[in-house]
Amino acid sequence: MSALIGADRMPGQGWIDDVDPSRGAVVARLARCGAAEVAGAVATARETFQRRWRRRPASERGSLLRAVAERIRAEAEELAVQESTETGKPLRQGRADVAAAARYFEFYGSVVEALHGEVVPQVGDNQVFVHREPHGVTGHIVAWNYPLQITARSAAASLAAGNCCVIKPAEEASLGAVRLAEIALEAGVPAGCFNVVTGLGEEAGAALAAAPVDHLAFTGSVEVGRLVAATAGRNLVPTTMELGGKSPNIVFDDADLELALPTIVNSIVQNGGQTCSAGSRLLVHRDIHRRVVDGIAERFRALRLGPALEDPDLGPLISAAQRERVAGLVGDGAGDGRLVTGGRVAEGPGLDDGYFFEPTLVDDVAPDSLLAREEVFGPVLAVTPFDDLDEAVRIANGTDFGLVAAVWTRNVGRAHWISRELDAGQVFVNTYGAGGGVELPFGGVKNSGFGREKGFEGLLAYTRTKTVAVRSVADDDMS
Repeated sequence: MSALIGADRMPGQGWIDDVDPSRGAVVARLARCGAAEVAGAVATARETFQRRWRRRPASERGSLLRAVAERIRAEAEELAVQESTETGKPLRQGRADVAAAARYFEFYGSVVEALHGEVVPQVGDNQVFVHREPHGVTGHIVAWNYPLQITARSAAASLAAGNCCVIKPAEEASLGAVRLAEIALEAGVPAGCFNVVTGLGEEAGAALAAAPVDHLAFTGSVEVGRLVAATAGRNLVPTTMELGGKSPNIVFDDADLELALPTIVNSIVQNGGQTCSAGSRLLVHRDIHRRVVDGIAERFRALRLGPALEDPDLGPLISAAQRERVAGLVGDGAGDGRLVTGGRVAEGPGLDDGYFFEPTLVDDVAPDSLLAREEVFGPVLAVTPFDDLDEAVRIANGTDFGLVAAVWTRNVGRAHWISRELDAGQVFVNTYGAGGGVELPFGGVKNSGFGREKGFEGLLAYTRTKTVAVRSVADDDMS
């Protein structure tokens, strides 16, 4: 699979194997691009922005993006199979990701026509107008866990605002980003608006972080995010950082467990737990602690593992390296608590060639232990009991992350109070959104990053303001 710059295929300087994690088999070869290809993509995007896109009326940009959405829906099943094959997520989750990708283009293609400037009340003799303008060329470094969704959410918002994009997808999952760029061309989006440069993170990704773009969005780990932000900072490029999480489900003794338990399970096993907003911590009131742990364990043991296209409950991890990392963290951290179920590489018919790991439940995890603080990025749930409201908040806020949190209670006053006290970019009450819908602003605090994507807030992030002051005193001859 070649990179796509403008309307041209680019082979790069070699090839990278794209592996199906369900079978451990190569399914595609990706162009290994580097600094030269990134520079070419940025130059192409810059020329297209200046000549063909920045002055295109919002109504026309919106119409083209809605056409992209329709084309995505027209080949939804093929895209879902590709997404699930490449990432290992169950097929129904691949289908949900395709639906979300289409919705991003539809949403931003619609709301961009409501993106207006402002008039500041008269300041002395001046009439003041605030215009919203595109940045210019935006760079996007995309993670491997939700490649279609993340590419769509940032590219659609950027294009709607009038920017042109250069996308660097993760080397583990690049096919969806390339196909989205092709679909955009087919829908009539001008060549050069949506460019995709495939390659390794330390080559193409590092080159894009250092490139002369006007805005950079990164989704990935805290460690790489620090490097990307520091590199972009040397060029004074503004960034949006969507990093990791250690998100808690907080279950009080009055919670509706019939509603809570299946949702909590899904929040950690969705996409194999490889979700930045995964509900990887479970804080539960001591009065119902044993009942909740037993209920989660029963559900974990009933989960069906299997290859992605068989649509199991739980698919493989993205790679052998990621499985080894998860196993190592569980091995190092499980001693801090009581291993209830799982904790091992999954084996059996249909599993031996892939990168499967058992759904893992560890109880009585101390709040300062490894499993309570480190992002595992696998189907591993750490349980910590609490005695009262203040302790629940203290434990929930006691990590370096602050992305998502959920509260399970029938007490409305408690829910409102704790939602204000939690250090998180999103708080759910009696539900868990795993990042929420297209319309909901998404992003974190502390080591979970900064800036917001999704929703109207995500559209604003791809604009900058220009203030124009016009002196409005009447000429003496006209008085």
